[in-house]
Amino acid sequence: MQAFFIANVNVKDAEKFQQYAQQAAVSMQPFEGQLLTKGVFAKSLAGDLNYQSVAIVSFPDQVKLEAWFESDIYQALIPLRDEAAEMLLTSFNTPS
Repeated sequence: MQAFFIANVNVKDAEKFQQYAQQAAVSMQPFEGQLLTKGVFAKSLAGDLNYQSVAIVSFPDQVKLEAWFESDIYQALIPLRDEAAEMLLTSFNTPS
């Protein structure tokens, strides 16, 4: 079953965020992660949102998504991620 994660993002340091984004993309390749889309906040249609932008990344399944997230290469990026941005990361499975 395909899985994906949504990253809600508030950038704190644009230069560091670019470094993080590039390195995170490379870290996903062995796990078949693919950026589906990204966007910047336009307006709330219902409810409150406190993030500037969003990215959606797909993986073949939840096992690969979690293996990527727990991998040494991604875990090493977390300090840079935390310096670069405030993020809410959530994962979902595509219904079968």
